[in-house]
Amino acid sequence: MFNQESKKYKLKALMGGAAVAEAMRQINPEVFCAYPITPQTPIIETFTKLKADGEVDSEVVLVESEHSALSAVFGASAAGVRAMTATASQGLALMAEILWAVSGTRLPVVMAVAGRALSSPINVHGDHSDSIGFRDAGWIQLYSETAQEAYENTLLAIRLAEDEKVRTPAMVMLDGFFTSHNVEDVKIWQDDLVKKFLGQCKTNFPLFDTQNPTSYGPLALPNYYFEFKAQQQEAMKNVVPVFKKIGAEFKKITGKNYDLFEEYKTKDADYVIIAMGSSCGTIKNVVDDLRKEGKKVGLLKIILYRPFPYQQIAKILTGKKGVAVLDRAFSFGAEGALYTDVKSALYDLVKRPALQSYVYGLGGRDFYDTDAKAIFKDLIAGKTNTQEKYIGLRK
Repeated sequence: MFNQESKKYKLKALMGGAAVAEAMRQINPEVFCAYPITPQTPIIETFTKLKADGEVDSEVVLVESEHSALSAVFGASAAGVRAMTATASQGLALMAEILWAVSGTRLPVVMAVAGRALSSPINVHGDHSDSIGFRDAGWIQLYSETAQEAYENTLLAIRLAEDEKVRTPAMVMLDGFFTSHNVEDVKIWQDDLVKKFLGQCKTNFPLFDTQNPTSYGPLALPNYYFEFKAQQQEAMKNVVPVFKKIGAEFKKITGKNYDLFEEYKTKDADYVIIAMGSSCGTIKNVVDDLRKEGKKVGLLKIILYRPFPYQQIAKILTGKKGVAVLDRAFSFGAEGALYTDVKSALYDLVKRPALQSYVYGLGGRDFYDTDAKAIFKDLIAGKTNTQEKYIGLRK
């Protein structure tokens, strides 16, 4: 049925990667530079076609590697324009040197990451090994469950990265294949509304000004390096209030709430699963099924992972009986990254819920309803311990 709201968007059947490219079309960055790598390819394929069809006037720079791609984006952003890229897995790893250069220079670059396993052995399928491995590189990290969220998170990321209180690069994560290649209905919000929301590029740059040439020394000795890093940390502390402010603005277009996380039936839940990305849809289905059986269960979906909202997480989990934390990546020799952050958030609680760490879905292994049900069953039965558990691992 046609209604007034439907005038504000076009409904398109899109892969998650194509949905990100649609957001980029509306952003129309002055420079886009990326190197094709599975499963990021739908982003670069869709966007370069948009360029060929005259839908954007971005300068698309062709390079020989992901290291070169982020290097070119670094230069463009430093020149004072919006510059974007996209990658996955080994491509993100190849960018490693430049990741810290971009964040240390406080350039508001936005990069889509189609999460994929890292080699070795080589695997082109989805998990969070790549983005989790760079969680401390000074980039904001936003995780997406669906193609719709990947599209909207990309728009939010631009405003967030460019805000004068933040001025920090951002990664937008979408799970490889599960989201990047899965076709879903996506609401593409009206161009003029989105462009008004985005506004013009807002930076304190350019560093590079051909009319007023200057030279910058890239070296910081012990007497100043610490201060630079502390400024980055302060900028990260500003992300949460700025994100909420921007989310409230975007809500005027979409009518949806944008928060650091999604609470799915957690208010009265005794047992909660915490996860990120595409598996949250499966968990929601299981929550609905178990609720029909009278089980008080819920899902806490993390959207903003860096900076991590410790205080807010602790508040939500206060009074819960059992919590399971799902990591789609190993932290070799340590507990899971998301589990560690949640565990730290709970430290100051007088009465902490029982906590259990799980690792799942590596290399694209499927996560089923039965897996989520088994986790809730263990929580309800009190079967938690300090040992990391694996979901779907063959014996």
